[in-house]
Amino acid sequence: MMALSESQVPPDAQHYLVCGTEDCERNCQFYCNDCYQPMCEQCRDEHQKNTKTKSHEVVPYKQRKRPLPVEQCKIHPTKEMVLLCEECQFPICYKCTATKEHRGHAFTDLEIDFDEKVSLCHEEIAKVRNYFEPTSQDLKKEIAGDVTEIKKIMDGIRTSMKTEAEAVKKLVDTVTSENIKQVGKIEQSLLETLNGQNQEIDDYITYLNDLIKTFYGYLCPSNIEQITSALKSESFIIRPIPETSKPVPPVFTAGQHSKEDVAKLLGMITVPNNKQENRKIKPMENVSTQLKPTEKQRKQDREKSYVKQTLSLSSSVTKVREYTVPGVGSVFYISMGKSGRLWGSDNSGNLVQTDLQGNQLQKIQTSGGSQGYHTVTQDGDLIFTDRDNKVINRITPDNTITEFIKTGNWEPLSIHSSHINGDILVGMKKDGKSKITRYNKTGTEIQNIQRHKGQGLYSDPHYITENINGDVCVSDYGKSAVVVVDKSGQHRFSYTGQVLGFAPYGICTDVLGHTLVCDFLTVHLLDQDGQFLSLLLTPQQGVKYPYSACVDNENNLWVGQYSTNTMTVYKYIQ
Repeated sequence: MMALSESQVPPDAQHYLVCGTEDCERNCQFYCNDCYQPMCEQCRDEHQKNTKTKSHEVVPYKQRKRPLPVEQCKIHPTKEMVLLCEECQFPICYKCTATKEHRGHAFTDLEIDFDEKVSLCHEEIAKVRNYFEPTSQDLKKEIAGDVTEIKKIMDGIRTSMKTEAEAVKKLVDTVTSENIKQVGKIEQSLLETLNGQNQEIDDYITYLNDLIKTFYGYLCPSNIEQITSALKSESFIIRPIPETSKPVPPVFTAGQHSKEDVAKLLGMITVPNNKQENRKIKPMENVSTQLKPTEKQRKQDREKSYVKQTLSLSSSVTKVREYTVPGVGSVFYISMGKSGRLWGSDNSGNLVQTDLQGNQLQKIQTSGGSQGYHTVTQDGDLIFTDRDNKVINRITPDNTITEFIKTGNWEPLSIHSSHINGDILVGMKKDGKSKITRYNKTGTEIQNIQRHKGQGLYSDPHYITENINGDVCVSDYGKSAVVVVDKSGQHRFSYTGQVLGFAPYGICTDVLGHTLVCDFLTVHLLDQDGQFLSLLLTPQQGVKYPYSACVDNENNLWVGQYSTNTMTVYKYIQ
């Protein structure tokens, strides 16, 4: 193996360099750019005290200038190339400056230019090592994860296909068995009829045989009187042959089916015509920040790590208790307050504050309906939207109602107060357009989220919440989807349910980053990236028409329902 030259040794390589001073074997830490000599700390001090060399530039070894390689001029072979012609961008010797090709041109010290180029190369090497290569390795891991996931999904599809085929086979066997039984019954009935007809003919033949014997008896000469009287009686008349009918057998009509019919029956696999989403590559400017997190970030990471290590989804959902909200017909939305108090609203504009014993503390008539139109701020105040007057009102703890924010020509629908920074998120509509507006806690507008790739993100943003990573999660009835953007307003994903007819209503998130959304009959559980995890609540668990959902500080899920003012509390995190 060939050894690297000094210029090829990476600047961050862990190699041992010896001081360049004769007979000194101490570790090199510095470098004299004028002498091109590595030196130890002691030799550096002596070098800078020496009257001949005290003006030399001595720097830490990693900051040294690389010595210019000795290379002879191709035009003047006896001279070394030491200059760079700035106009021609070509290294030359001193004699070249007098030639007509370079006369009047500007020249730079080639050593300085070389050092800059070497430094630039090392900077690029550092970028490759610290950003491009690690990022590429992360992408390889992500691709490997996708490979595993795709294999898992395809295995699931194969299993589903086989299960579907077995179900159809069982159905075919059942129908065939029933048809064969029906054929047996029809056959038995026809044979019984034919056997009866056969017996009737047998009886008739017996009658004929007996009649022949009687007639032979009349032919004896001694019975002339009997034959004379018999010919006059009705018994001499022969009974007619019994009537019989031919059976009508059933006809089997073969089913009309094709390969396409069978394919429809068994289901078919399709590849969604969705545009492939590019993998996210972290920007280079964030590398240093990610490598050196602030103390605040480290504290938040520790807290999130602690939560994820100590909390997890329970294996089953347990009903904890029930509460009644007086003064409302249904519970379309819930806002959790402080000191064991909460606000509930129905679709008739009734907004009621109650304690956990079900006592009504306050009731307000609003213009709200089946939206999440109220929320409790970090200060404990309730704020609610007034669609008719296009304002957002505040109710202070002493029950004073004041106008807080005017929304101009926009009709405010839904509202949420951020648990992260106190920002206020409002879903609005105007002239068939919809948007999400972010206000700070003092009511100053700071952000509008409305479009993605030229298309409107929202249609009817009637419920809104925020996830632990700052994502804005909107339950949009008009889009039949949960639309999620990051805190900068960039679209992350849209969840459209597991079957056609998804109708999202109340939405909330929990400390694990899950999103929970009601769809009139069930409560869906999604992970932080919008992947469906399970139907957390279904009619089989006693929930009828879930319209609102809220997670309290003890990680309990509160569910309000249509057509009843009873709220049910469930434990699903352990």
